[in-house]
Amino acid sequence: MIVSAKGRYALRVMIALAAREKSGPVPLKELAAEEEIPHKFLEQIMTELAKAGLVESARGKNGGYLLTRSPEECTAADILRVTETSLAAAECAKDGDCPRAGTCPTLPMWRALDEAVDDCLKKYSLAELTLQRV
Repeated sequence: MIVSAKGRYALRVMIALAAREKSGPVPLKELAAEEEIPHKFLEQIMTELAKAGLVESARGKNGGYLLTRSPEECTAADILRVTETSLAAAECAKDGDCPRAGTCPTLPMWRALDEAVDDCLKKYSLAELTLQRV
């Protein structure tokens, strides 16, 4: 599994929103500049995050983006599930449709790895990641 730029950018912008949670909506232009993310690409990412219910947009003069949940309730797993096509270590293990599932000696290993990655990503909330922000 390799996390795409989209996934990394989504994590960064969500951490930035968590850090400013009590400041009100943050304009997209400001987020893009602070996080050094191309504006158009960030627009696409924010649209996906909004469709998934992780952020909401506020329109108007003081508009921008807000988290829809507290930073303690949103994990890295929640965010990466939105932006990544798959977090599976091996294609054959991700959907359970492997024709060799009954005889494959490596399938349990791939599934264990996927579970370990998922468990790790679930451990990191935005609140925790915000504390590690430099």
